[in-house]
Amino acid sequence: MANGRYRGLSTIGQNKKFRLIDYELVKRDLINHFSINKGEKLMNPEFGSLIWKMLYEPLSEDTKAVILADVQTIVNYDPRLRVDSVLLDEFEHGLQVQIDLTFLPGNFVDSLRLEFNSETNNLSVL
Repeated sequence: MANGRYRGLSTIGQNKKFRLIDYELVKRDLINHFSINKGEKLMNPEFGSLIWKMLYEPLSEDTKAVILADVQTIVNYDPRLRVDSVLLDEFEHGLQVQIDLTFLPGNFVDSLRLEFNSETNNLSVL
């Protein structure tokens, strides 16, 4: 992966390090996308994730299919990423989603585990 191909800033989870490059920036952009409820973004109601609304639904095969399609749509929104696989699991207060990703170009492979917590209304990266 080329050093500094993508550059940006973030104040989330940083200890006086605001500059992000390459995969860390792409990963932060993806986490931000999942953090937004679909319909919340001004002037772009199609942006965001349906997972927040699905937290309160029984995890049936239909619900799983909707969530998996939502994950695929969100990752496909970013041309710098490709989904290799998605695992979905329940926990006491929500859902955990593990996404195996390939960073493009460069074919750097990594996993991202997200925990959508309905009790705290918070998204955590594990």
